[in-house]
Amino acid sequence: MPLFTRPIALLSTAFLFASVAWADCECGYTVNGTLYTELLETDFLHTNQLNETGWMTQVYSVESDAARGPFGKAAEAKQVAPNPLKSRYDWAGDGIDGGDAGLQLIVSNPGKSGMIPMGEMATNRSDMRYGSFRAAIQLTGQKGTCGAFFWYLNNSHEIDMEFLSSQFNESSHPVNLVLQSEESVKAGYDAGNTNDFDTYQLPFDPSEGFNEYRFDWFEDRVEFYANGVFLKSMSGEGVPKDPGHLMLSQWSNGDPKWSGGPPKQDAVMTVSYVKGYFNSSDTQRQGDWKKRCKDINAPNATCEVPEITGPPQTNTTAKTFFFSQQQNMTVNQTVSGGNPNTIESGAWSIHASTQSILTFMLLSALVLVMNWCS
Repeated sequence: MPLFTRPIALLSTAFLFASVAWADCECGYTVNGTLYTELLETDFLHTNQLNETGWMTQVYSVESDAARGPFGKAAEAKQVAPNPLKSRYDWAGDGIDGGDAGLQLIVSNPGKSGMIPMGEMATNRSDMRYGSFRAAIQLTGQKGTCGAFFWYLNNSHEIDMEFLSSQFNESSHPVNLVLQSEESVKAGYDAGNTNDFDTYQLPFDPSEGFNEYRFDWFEDRVEFYANGVFLKSMSGEGVPKDPGHLMLSQWSNGDPKWSGGPPKQDAVMTVSYVKGYFNSSDTQRQGDWKKRCKDINAPNATCEVPEITGPPQTNTTAKTFFFSQQQNMTVNQTVSGGNPNTIESGAWSIHASTQSILTFMLLSALVLVMNWCS
């Protein structure tokens, strides 16, 4: 090759590398046409290290007056228990400690104490502003608890899907859909006296198996789903505008008008996964997205989020889609789980296939440089 053509070849190769996406989904994830830049995926069926999942176990206590019930609430670490499947290659069945596999949130009888032990988790990230969030949960069959999957900033900025086990019977299986707002605070923390509350009767028993519960949060509304089926849309002043984090909780304060209880024996709520596709309010995360999203129209630069069409309960249907368990996914996202194709480091993951691509590209560039210089 003539000397004057070698720099041109190098520049052409460098331009090609710069204009092609190095990994899939670098520009984000789409849900019904809406683009989200961030991903959080937690596979609780295949992990027993909760401190590496991007979630924090909550530890606090609230006396009965502040808990607004005859009992206080005591969130304790021992009430949160990982119980992964015996085999990392299974997707349903008993956990290593017996019972249904997944993250267990436990409410216990307080005995002579005035504080009811409860389990609660929150994401480390509190920069979630608008997104699509879903969790596969099996509720307890023990009467006297409130199980909840929700987004939270404070008591007046909250999106809730709540399940009262005392409401479950042969003919009634409701989910309570709630937007806690300034209006509900003025009503004595009772969203039932506002327009931001509804009860939806589910066509299945939430305590009989895992089902996916989901809410999509937009700037002007919140849409609720169960097993991929649309339930309800809420709009108005109660829709939050500021960032916050996701939470999983099961609690009781003995209030006969809400949680009931306390349960007579341990009540276990089990979570098999949580998935979130959202936008970040953090300027550093926004800058990271701009750097990795080279061309939003490039092939595979954005990825559509697959939707489930039924309950994730059997060894086949419980194996739902995780972007973080596919090959050649973009890095620097919050994921955890036991997939053998993923190299994990805490809540951050880089895939072996992506490493191979980067290595190949660097070696190719090195060969070109050596050839030019020879």
